[in-house]
Amino acid sequence: MLEDAAGIRRVVLACGTVDLRKGIDGLATIIGDKYGQNPFEKGTLFLFCGKRSDRCKGLLWMGTGFLLLYKRFEAGRLSWPRNIQEAADLILSILVDTFSSRISLTMPPSPKPHNTACVLS
Repeated sequence: MLEDAAGIRRVVLACGTVDLRKGIDGLATIIGDKYGQNPFEKGTLFLFCGKRSDRCKGLLWMGTGFLLLYKRFEAGRLSWPRNIQEAADLILSILVDTFSSRISLTMPPSPKPHNTACVLS
């Protein structure tokens, strides 16, 4: 079952807090009503966080039913975005971390001293 979850193409963070006592139907309703998304979109993982920020839930439509994921952190808390601006800042920091660790800027060897092109590798 979890190997089928490898087909996740999109992750949606539900900004703010959600009552994590809600089950599949309650979370699917929040996805549709509050966020205007389709909970039955295959390949989209919807993530939710409670007030305490030490646990989260995920909801994924598998084509034949929902997969409900639950994670409780024994140590530490999530830095969960509570609004759109915090989510944008989080995504930007993830992109910067991801690309800065995978891309190295090098100057190609140049026979001419005025060549200033950078190569991304």
